[in-house]
Amino acid sequence: MHLSIIPMLEKEGFTPDYQPQISRQELLNVIGNYQGLFIRSKTKIDVEVLNNAKQLAFIGRAGAGLDLIDIEAARERNIHVFAANEGNRDAVAEHVIGMILCLFNKINTADREVRQRIWLREANRGIELKGMTVGIIGFGNMGQALSERLRGFGVQVLAYDKYKQGFGNDFVQEVSLEELLEKADVISFHVPLSAETRMWVNDAFLNQCKKEIFLINSSRGEIASVKSILTGLQTGKLRGACLDVLENEKMATLTPEQEATYEALFQLNNVILSPHVAGWTVESYLKINEVLIEKLVAQYATQA
Repeated sequence: MHLSIIPMLEKEGFTPDYQPQISRQELLNVIGNYQGLFIRSKTKIDVEVLNNAKQLAFIGRAGAGLDLIDIEAARERNIHVFAANEGNRDAVAEHVIGMILCLFNKINTADREVRQRIWLREANRGIELKGMTVGIIGFGNMGQALSERLRGFGVQVLAYDKYKQGFGNDFVQEVSLEELLEKADVISFHVPLSAETRMWVNDAFLNQCKKEIFLINSSRGEIASVKSILTGLQTGKLRGACLDVLENEKMATLTPEQEATYEALFQLNNVILSPHVAGWTVESYLKINEVLIEKLVAQYATQA
């Protein structure tokens, strides 16, 4: 975490103990001594940990996803769980826009070719975002931030969120999932990973799309089957894809089938890839801490 977290906590009267290299066994051994816990994306908080956390009052996730925390088990123990989604929403929105523009304008291939003294103008003719219909699935912090960035591009924005209603405005049209899949040219996912969303994007999902679409995923890799994305790209159902996340991001642990699928995906020029960094900017690194502290202080003020 950004080291500003230490003086921020101290200012509010908390005693921080920063242990970024702690092992799971070490965590199990000492967690009983702590009233609060801040984690990033590699610390799994399951029943085993919670059973040892006899004094724990809160868990703050330095980022957006809560899929590594057993929320129900924490709730049963009256442990307050919160995330810092607001801290990296701007970073994610800008990254998604950047990936889309890179893909549409073939900047990835053009850059590579020019560096090799290859000057192909017609082969690198791009397309314009203006006039397209962009579908946003999940209209929380990230989805809303993306919709705001799209205002200047002359697009129609459709948004679907199973757990929210009444969020439409003068620019964003709230629609059913069926309508979004019928009308969208670009679909961007901004949903948490859960049993409900895991492998949501599969062959059946893509076949529901009425148009040949561009797929954007900057949420969690496990919501989308890379094999289905590859098939969609090969058949033309997908015109392109921007993927900041993949279903297995630990490259050393890929199965032989995943190896083959990834290798084929990596050869395609109509795919833009980045290593799960959409929300990982210089600014968001600090803002995540600020959001955590703000929510922590608000929680204790409410209890008081």
